[in-house]
Amino acid sequence: MASTTMTSFLSAKGPKPSLFESSFQGIPTLTPNAVRLQSVRSNAKQNLPASLSAISPPYDLQNFKFNPIEESMVSIEMSRRYLTDVITHADTDVVIVGAGSAGLTCAYELSKNPSVKVALVEQSVSPGGGAWLGGQLFSAMVVRKPAHLFLDELGVKYDEQDNYVVIKHAALFTSTIMSKLLARKNVKLFNAVAVEDLIVKNGKVGGVVTNWALVSMNHDTQSCMDPNVMEAKVVVSSCGHDGPFGATGVKRLKSIGLIDGLPGMKALDMNVAEDVIVRLTREVVPGMIVTGMEVAEIDGAPRMGPTFGAMMISGQKAAHLALRSLGLPNAVENVENIHPEMVLAAAESAQFTDA
Repeated sequence: MASTTMTSFLSAKGPKPSLFESSFQGIPTLTPNAVRLQSVRSNAKQNLPASLSAISPPYDLQNFKFNPIEESMVSIEMSRRYLTDVITHADTDVVIVGAGSAGLTCAYELSKNPSVKVALVEQSVSPGGGAWLGGQLFSAMVVRKPAHLFLDELGVKYDEQDNYVVIKHAALFTSTIMSKLLARKNVKLFNAVAVEDLIVKNGKVGGVVTNWALVSMNHDTQSCMDPNVMEAKVVVSSCGHDGPFGATGVKRLKSIGLIDGLPGMKALDMNVAEDVIVRLTREVVPGMIVTGMEVAEIDGAPRMGPTFGAMMISGQKAAHLALRSLGLPNAVENVENIHPEMVLAAAESAQFTDA
């Protein structure tokens, strides 16, 4: 019934646009012709729409002056807050390794429960992974339905087609989810920090070993530079597919003998890949959940290329698996509470490891 209602709602929006027409839900802007016509009028300022008129800021731009500050206070404020975060998350609930689209979504979903402390660790200065752009450095981001429901939750606008939606620039998704996530008090992003190893006790992952990313990249050029640690009840590995810092979570599991094989990501097949990535998102060893494209590395699943819905829904699923591990309400145990349109998992397939 819910699926029928959703279909009716979508179809009630009128005829679908052609490939080159837009159903963008944002605020329309002036067309180039309209702007050109206005530019030749004698009083262009009066002819501009009110929404495009200049709005004066609440201060005088011609005589602007900052309040005074002691230089040392800048250092004190940054250091005090950062070190407080380090102490707070030295023993935390969930550590997410990798702040790409799956990791950000996982952290966002977990942050909805204010009692859960979340540390999001990203080796790059700029979180977001590959989600700042679409395929081949193009701007648009394609998301297959019904993952667009997550975009609706975030308030990200898109062009709607029959079976998918298109965000006009991938950065709209990444910046939106990041701004909402980082505003929440129970989440801390540690960017420019690398996870060098795992804490493992009695076969259970119990945290991560961290260092500054620049230090990790220069161990061969300097003397020994020991790391720091974060203990966690649950670790979510969202390190992406193989690369310089990619798939590091599952690579380490294999090197210490906690998993037997690492077949690696297979060739592209969008229609198979996205469903499989969501279905095989799981706790691969006690204490460690794998999400996003790192799932493909451990299970030999296909890559999906420049479609991003599986990253979002895999991240959501990883969050609810983490909540289950913490003994908290979650959507993986209470499947009847999930909106039917959000059930993306494919039927069981003998091609891939059974989760």
